[in-house]
Amino acid sequence: MSLVDLVFGRPLSASEERGEKLGWGPGIPVFGLDALSSAAYGPEAALTLLIPLGVAGVTYILPITLTIIVLLLIVYFSYRQTIEAYPTGGGSYTVAHENLGASAGLLAAAALMIDYTLTAAVGISAGVGALVSAVPSLQPHTLLLCLVILFLITLVNLRGARETGAAFLIPTYLFIGTLLATLAIGVVKTLIAAGHPVPVAAPPPLKPVATAFTAWLALKAFSSGCTAMTGVEAVSNGVKAFKAPVVKTAQRTLTVIIGILAIMLAGIAFLAHAYHVGATPEGPGYQSVLSQLIAAVAGRDIFYYVTIASILLVLSLSANTAFADFPRLCRMVADDGYLPHPFVQRGRRLVYSQGIYALAALCAILLVAFGGVTDRLIPLYAIGAFMAFTLSQSGMVAHWRRKRGPRWRRNMYVNGLGALATAITVGVVTVSKFAEGAWITVLLIPLIIILMLATRGHYDRVLSEIADSSPLDLTALRNPLVVVPVLGWNKVAEKAMRFALTLSSDVQVVHVHAEECPGNLEENWSRLVEDPARKANFPPPQLKVIHSPFRYVVNPIVDYVLDLEKANPDRQIAVIVPELVEHHWYQFVLHNQRPKWLKALLLLKGSQRIVLITVPWYLEKSAPHRPTRPASQKQARRPLSRQ
Repeated sequence: MSLVDLVFGRPLSASEERGEKLGWGPGIPVFGLDALSSAAYGPEAALTLLIPLGVAGVTYILPITLTIIVLLLIVYFSYRQTIEAYPTGGGSYTVAHENLGASAGLLAAAALMIDYTLTAAVGISAGVGALVSAVPSLQPHTLLLCLVILFLITLVNLRGARETGAAFLIPTYLFIGTLLATLAIGVVKTLIAAGHPVPVAAPPPLKPVATAFTAWLALKAFSSGCTAMTGVEAVSNGVKAFKAPVVKTAQRTLTVIIGILAIMLAGIAFLAHAYHVGATPEGPGYQSVLSQLIAAVAGRDIFYYVTIASILLVLSLSANTAFADFPRLCRMVADDGYLPHPFVQRGRRLVYSQGIYALAALCAILLVAFGGVTDRLIPLYAIGAFMAFTLSQSGMVAHWRRKRGPRWRRNMYVNGLGALATAITVGVVTVSKFAEGAWITVLLIPLIIILMLATRGHYDRVLSEIADSSPLDLTALRNPLVVVPVLGWNKVAEKAMRFALTLSSDVQVVHVHAEECPGNLEENWSRLVEDPARKANFPPPQLKVIHSPFRYVVNPIVDYVLDLEKANPDRQIAVIVPELVEHHWYQFVLHNQRPKWLKALLLLKGSQRIVLITVPWYLEKSAPHRPTRPASQKQARRPLSRQ
């Protein structure tokens, strides 16, 4: 097994795709980590804004959370219908693009791209941040830890969907099991104690009331708590990743994810009120809401540390949802020509590798820019997610209205309710968070749309330019004028010359005469080339010598070819480039790679009438030892590619 196969796994053929499909069990860690892990910071984000209310704040968290759960259930029923209507992958982009037009589709795509990038960066940094708060000695290594986790998640996703699900299965279910167990124990204790349980480890006392509860404060707390709904659309984007029956498996996965998330949100809000657990300000003495709850319910024993460890692990791994969906989104957008075509191609493990690389690069840039601490970006989550929700549900309303069919009115009303609810949420989140950074998203979305439109415009221009339905035109054909650049006579030059003589009777050999490599090609030209050509009844190639007092080699050849093209407007110019080919990557640095520079410059400055042809000379893997030659002979035997 090669090192590449060991790291990335052996290549998979298209016929093996069925084995990479996911059931609902492995589908939860692949598509549900983002949504489930948001239970660790969504309620805390809302409680943080309620700190000035003191004890009253933990009372208001209940109605705020119930409102979020109602909205979550509306979105859930809407996406169940989306999965059924679009079994090949009904992401927000597809639904909006097909039903509301290209502009709406691009708006959804841009919003989701921002959301997925933030999900990956903030998820990793949140997990590392929690780890650093538990082990302060790791603080100086925050960024390094973030980048290491990013690398590992990227590597796991490059190995394919099935292995990704298997790798994240244990951490995900450990998180679900321990947190649900904590909530169940806490609820039972609360009911037994008639709503006033005694905490095993008392949480920090809540601060006295410093402000009154206002509608504006409620809206801000609601918008912060809505970060718990990010990642809900992931399953609808990745329907094709599931086993048959595809629709039922995807719907079952979505149901389990939403059900667990709703229970977690409700349980956390209920116990926060019962145990008087509120958010604590950042700084000395900070404790997360979940840390306080677990300690209050079960104490600080082994169960506490296992649960906290699972939370930290899942927070760090929550970026996996973005890595599962971002490449699929890019593939759909690229299919329509709004992103580079390589995003459509699947890699060695049947995943969209280019999308994974792109997300990893964007995430790394964010982490480096913010030093691995991206808490300021958390409020931006809900904007992209809810904008995509709104467009998707609005598109489904148009879909049912156009398609009709059984129960179409009921389905249309369900999606219409979802569109209305999420549209209101977009407005609330944007207004309440605009000054805190929402303006960044408002600015980035049109910029991304402009870039996608520019990409589509480029592809349209290319197709228009190269389109041709006329038959093959064979009139006025002439042999090309062939140019062979060489700096000395050797086997590589000889191979190129032999090939050139089969193409045309008009061959020009260009020899650059520089101070550092005088050579002796001119002195031996007649004996080495002209006489053998005449004996074989071939027109002898012409030798063109270019003197280069400044020791340039590549540029004089390029200038000569361009001048030759201008002087022969009715002919094609074929440039044959002799080149050595190394067998090992480390041999690449042993040579100056002039042929590659020559081809690059000719491609950059050339035109339709210049044709490039590479004549490779493959080096032997273990060349026999040859005696050392005098310097003059060594120089004469150098090919262009090594001078």
